[in-house]
Amino acid sequence: MNTRWNERSMSFHFITTVISVLCGPRMLQAMDILTPAQVLKDGDTIISSGGDFVLGFFTPGNSKNRYVGIWYNKIKGRTVVWVANRETPLTNTSGTFKLIETGFLAVIDGSNRVVWSTNSSKTVQNPVAQLLDTGNLVVKDSDYLGPENFLWQSFEHPTDHLLPGMKLGWNFTTRREVYLSSWKSYDDPSTGDHTIHCDPSGYPQLTIKKGDALQFRSGAWNGEGFSGVPNLRKNTIYSFEVVMKENEIYYHYELLHHSVISRYTLNESGVGQRWTWVDETHGWVIYLTSPTDSCDTYGFCGVHGSCNIANSPPCGCLDRFVPKDPIGWERTDWSKGCVRRTPLNCSKGDVFFKYSGFKLPDTRGSLFNVSMNLEECGAFCLKNCSCMAYTSLDISKGGSGCLLWFGELVDIRVVPGGESIYIRMASSEIDSKGMKLILVMVILALVGGMIMLGLSLMLYFKKTRKTDHLAAHRRSVSASKQKDEYHDRELELPIFDLNSLTKATDNFSIQNKIGEGGFGPVYKGLLENGKEIAVKCLSQTSLQGVDEFKNEASCITKLQHRNLVRLLGCCSHGEENMLVYEYMTNKSLDLILFDPLKNSVLDWPKRFHVINGIARGLLYLHQDSRLTIIHRDLKASNILLDSDMNPKISDFGIARSFGGNETAAKTRRVIGTYGYMSPEYAIDGLFSVKSDVFSFGVLALEILTGMSNRGFTHTDHNLNLLGHAWTLYKEGRSLELVDPCLTESFNLNEMLRTIHVSLLCVQQNPKDRPSMSAVISMLSSGGFFPSPKQPGFFTEREVLAAQSSTRTNSVISANELTITLMEAR
Repeated sequence: MNTRWNERSMSFHFITTVISVLCGPRMLQAMDILTPAQVLKDGDTIISSGGDFVLGFFTPGNSKNRYVGIWYNKIKGRTVVWVANRETPLTNTSGTFKLIETGFLAVIDGSNRVVWSTNSSKTVQNPVAQLLDTGNLVVKDSDYLGPENFLWQSFEHPTDHLLPGMKLGWNFTTRREVYLSSWKSYDDPSTGDHTIHCDPSGYPQLTIKKGDALQFRSGAWNGEGFSGVPNLRKNTIYSFEVVMKENEIYYHYELLHHSVISRYTLNESGVGQRWTWVDETHGWVIYLTSPTDSCDTYGFCGVHGSCNIANSPPCGCLDRFVPKDPIGWERTDWSKGCVRRTPLNCSKGDVFFKYSGFKLPDTRGSLFNVSMNLEECGAFCLKNCSCMAYTSLDISKGGSGCLLWFGELVDIRVVPGGESIYIRMASSEIDSKGMKLILVMVILALVGGMIMLGLSLMLYFKKTRKTDHLAAHRRSVSASKQKDEYHDRELELPIFDLNSLTKATDNFSIQNKIGEGGFGPVYKGLLENGKEIAVKCLSQTSLQGVDEFKNEASCITKLQHRNLVRLLGCCSHGEENMLVYEYMTNKSLDLILFDPLKNSVLDWPKRFHVINGIARGLLYLHQDSRLTIIHRDLKASNILLDSDMNPKISDFGIARSFGGNETAAKTRRVIGTYGYMSPEYAIDGLFSVKSDVFSFGVLALEILTGMSNRGFTHTDHNLNLLGHAWTLYKEGRSLELVDPCLTESFNLNEMLRTIHVSLLCVQQNPKDRPSMSAVISMLSSGGFFPSPKQPGFFTEREVLAAQSSTRTNSVISANELTITLMEAR
């Protein structure tokens, strides 16, 4: 009897197994859909329609437990963004994931016991579960597919990940809060100690808590970002905002390009991290974290205390405040904070002082009014003796709205580009500052007057020099019709007579002047045959002379490349020496790149095209031309752009050519432009093809950032652009370099390759720098890149110190700080 029963049982089990195989999850009608008739077994998955996300069973880290989760499908490794049964893991692979007919999702163990399930306030007749390409797992009625009909969605029940489109905040209608909670550890996805919230009590701010204890605040939302997170700003990867409606308040972000993969997480230590996927070689890169240092610890310096991480110790009192516990303060116990040195007396009248450059205090319990302006805000606060401070609500609209604090001001720190706040003080405080204010105003007036006088003198002398220059041209026309036959033979170029160039440029009129280089002024001209030309004149005051004139002409006549400017001819008449070039419609690169009103014309494809074009031009000079040419003065103003934005390298006045296998030399006369010269050339006069590679690296960074290396400044440090790029690279924040105006034309891989290659080019040791052929290969195809070493000249101070210790008789011209340095003899 038992034997026959076992045989029947085995037969039944075999039949049900066959049915399960034929009709189970491997026969799903759609890869992204789960219906009540289907069962997802351990080992099976469903994939979103675009293939971006996958749902299935997984084991984290070194654990042996099994969980149902969602992770990225197209990324090497398993980056889990959501976990279903995080508190109730399965201990073996016999579990299943089902959609119950009432519309509930459930994780069921091998004993047919529900270990996790969703809940919903209503049920439907025909439910389906679908994994969307956003990473959102939703349950909905198959007859009503809109998002407003979702019965349940994982985006409203996140774990440690905030994905694009997810709302972090409160829905006051449903009384549901969406917040992140950290994993316990790398091996354990159960709820950890830390959570992150969008706190609506007062004016919205993001907070990180450990249990119920507040550990970090982002600072209040100001319309553009959070006052305590200066690195979170407009960028080319994602947009972000805090949305405030009558029934909900939330923070969210959206990716600007579908090809970019970026996520925000809260790790087990309570640190919020922004990640971006680069490629299989580099993997995930962190480029934004909060908190960042001890000053980000909530209330680190107590009430009315100000934290400045650049100081030691970091805590101090706000101006006109003193420590409440002076003895404890000296022992570095700042917990009791600071108090006003003069107590308030509202009946005798108080005043407000402006404090600038700060993370705004905790806004829990604050009040705000969106219709008031700043003046009305101050008047309202002054009338209310309980109002302790106020500021503008929304800086993105020119300072509209009103934000008010009542009670003590907590969690203030100094931040780069921080905001201003007006704090209530006793009226007697204004007397001690009155004389100082008057003195400052007088000094500013005197300085302003001196600046105006200086500018007037500069304009006068500049006008005088222009008049003298034009007079010299006219004298030359009438004084001599003789050509310098020596120059004719030496240059072997087509000869233009002075009369035709004078006519073409309208007598070298100031209206036709299109630039000024180290060689001299450049004029636009129109020949009688209708051809546009650019005429470069050797100035009588130029640091470059006849030798440089001949050098440029002789160099460029031997060069033919689409990324080199084309020389049409020359003119040598008495003391007048001119070179005639093809006219470049868009003039020089610097005039567009460094102009905030014009640089948006150069979108990323155009900039990358320019970078590659310059690289190809340099490769031709270094390797493919008949002679090896070292340019020695590669910079943005020496890159000309034609009507199609094709780059052409110009100005070969100080270029050097080599025959045979020569690629380097030493000179006693160093001529170049500070900010682009390599260290070995500026200090020791050693130049080589690797000197040009250094200049190319600087130029590539300038093109990507839209900022000049020489003119670069930053509130956090005194580094130049190279040093800033190096610092961000070491911190994994290289994408912060990208010009914000490139948002609409973003290409993550090309930009990261450009930054990496640029840093390789500007390394201190010339031997570490790649050749231009290697540069072109890396820019075009990617692959393995060596890690860059410290750049040369990455602080301005280093350059000046090095030059002053090894050189004398330095001369600086008015031309973009082009310098000539002579070795001491």
